[in-house]
Amino acid sequence: MSSGKRRVVLASNNAKKAAELEALLAPLGWEVLAQGALGITEAEEPHPTFLENALAKARHAAAAAGLPAIADDSGLAVPALGGAPGVHSARFAGEPRSDARNNAALLAAMQDLEGAARRAFFYSCVVFLRTADDPLPLVAEGRWWGEILTAPRGEGGFGYDPLFYLPEWGKTAAELAPEEKNRLSHRGRALRRLRARLAREGA
Repeated sequence: MSSGKRRVVLASNNAKKAAELEALLAPLGWEVLAQGALGITEAEEPHPTFLENALAKARHAAAAAGLPAIADDSGLAVPALGGAPGVHSARFAGEPRSDARNNAALLAAMQDLEGAARRAFFYSCVVFLRTADDPLPLVAEGRWWGEILTAPRGEGGFGYDPLFYLPEWGKTAAELAPEEKNRLSHRGRALRRLRARLAREGA
């Protein structure tokens, strides 16, 4: 590349996620390419843990692109529901994927829960691979605690954001400005930890 930047492929077709990563990694000299722009299809995510799914996505993208890759797997966990929706967050209400149906399913599952039982957290596991067969992947994680409301609030964000209430802010994740959400969120925390590791280890 004429820019002299190192390239890394993002194992996601989410343009907003790519822009967020670009802003975080640009100071380290990385250019982020979304896998869709390279014609790479999404990987299967059959595993029971966020880490295994993130690794599968990163390996798939790195092998297809012949470049280093970053992937994240994230979701909502409600301890009172045994950690559900967990790795099934995007498909909690089944196929086809629907934020509205997932939110309705979560509200139904929690209809008898009150007080501390409505505590929940978003979780993100981010993986960086230098090559598809990298034996020493860099892994970072982030958690974002809040509580689940009994009805959605806010028009921003996506997924469970309208139900995820932050008492210290008096807002749901869907009511936060994008820059506030990026600063506070599970994914933002995980990505900043990954950036620190990349800078420290010179990956």
